[in-house]
Amino acid sequence: MFDETIVKMLLEGTWATLYMTLFSTFYGYVIGLPLGVILTVTDKDGIRPNAFVYKFLDFIINIARSIPFLILLILVMPLTKLLVGRSYGYEATIVPLTIAAAPFIGRMVESSLKEVDKGVIEAAQSMGAGIFTIIWKVLLAEARTSLLVGVTIAIGTILGYSAMAGVVGGGGLGDIAIRYGYYRYETGIMIVTIVVLVVLVQILQGIGMMLSKKLDRRHR
Repeated sequence: MFDETIVKMLLEGTWATLYMTLFSTFYGYVIGLPLGVILTVTDKDGIRPNAFVYKFLDFIINIARSIPFLILLILVMPLTKLLVGRSYGYEATIVPLTIAAAPFIGRMVESSLKEVDKGVIEAAQSMGAGIFTIIWKVLLAEARTSLLVGVTIAIGTILGYSAMAGVVGGGGLGDIAIRYGYYRYETGIMIVTIVVLVVLVQILQGIGMMLSKKLDRRHR
């Protein structure tokens, strides 16, 4: 069953899954990190409270996070086709993955930044630090360990989403599991894809946790 063709397909599927996961995580943070910062800054206890901005972003994030990923995947197909030129394949799947990841990441960033000791923020304000200095040198610097743990969680979640994209031809290991495990009843291949997915999650999360612990020791 596991001839050269199958092995090659599994290797390509693993590469496609990693490609989707890492790029979607990167783009998710490009959008989600600023979202989390704005939510923290404009909250009622933030350094620049703004009820309208906070409630608006909070509403958008809650709506986006409430949509199941498979439905979102189908919903944004026209946008995916507009941006990528097609609505299937692992490169196209990055678009819905990023849209699904950004609000999730934004909320995690907000949670991490709100863990920063208010005394440190107040001390920076008393020394005349501006808002951008406080964001960069206080909020993000103090919360870096928690933020890195958040990256690890985000990668695991997005990798799981990428597997679901296989239902609509999203490519990667999820697509292989659907095609061979569901349509062709080749359970062995499906089990192998599941094992590879689990191993990938464990490796990526292990690297993330190791880095966060080293960073935390350095911070102390």
